[in-house]
Amino acid sequence: MKPDTLIIKKRYDRIAPFFDLLEAPMEGLFFKPWRERLWAKASGQHILEVGVGTGKNFDYYPKDARITAIDFSPVMLKQAEYTRDRKNTNVDLALLDVQSLCYADNSFDTVIGSFVFCSVPLPAKGLKELYRVCKPGGQLLLLEHVVSSRPALAAIMSFLNPVVVKLFGANINRDTVKAIKACTFLTVRIDEHSGDILKLIEARK
Repeated sequence: MKPDTLIIKKRYDRIAPFFDLLEAPMEGLFFKPWRERLWAKASGQHILEVGVGTGKNFDYYPKDARITAIDFSPVMLKQAEYTRDRKNTNVDLALLDVQSLCYADNSFDTVIGSFVFCSVPLPAKGLKELYRVCKPGGQLLLLEHVVSSRPALAAIMSFLNPVVVKLFGANINRDTVKAIKACTFLTVRIDEHSGDILKLIEARK
């Protein structure tokens, strides 16, 4: 595991037991309806969730699909196991890094994640892996916070970013839409309800 990845993993290991409490205000005010909207777009028989975290998306899983969910933090994954058992969710959990997946090419109908690429050390590498394991005609669905398109706010976000990364392991100045468009997906579109910072991104292979 590369040094940057190891550092970020350790930060998530550290905050995993308190993660849901830390995010509770934003989750209650903003994120829940967006998670529901994200997962309503998922389709196909085999779905891969990347960055499962503590299992916040379990409530939105489609009932008729086989779902595999991964995370690179073993402590986060342990929290997801607790949530899975408590909610009796049908999901296969695996300790894997999105930058280096063990799955075969063209394995999944939908690849999906929420607030993941803010913390991937090499986002281009991770996106190429998601493209690789997605089936032809399949889709990538990501809910991400990104850098603002407003120059003044973008400058503030970039200024604060080193502190946020050190505390939480997440970047707040990533241009994830641009990174996805740089991949070889046939189409990339932004959900019409997305705002300046919060984006629901749909890409088709």
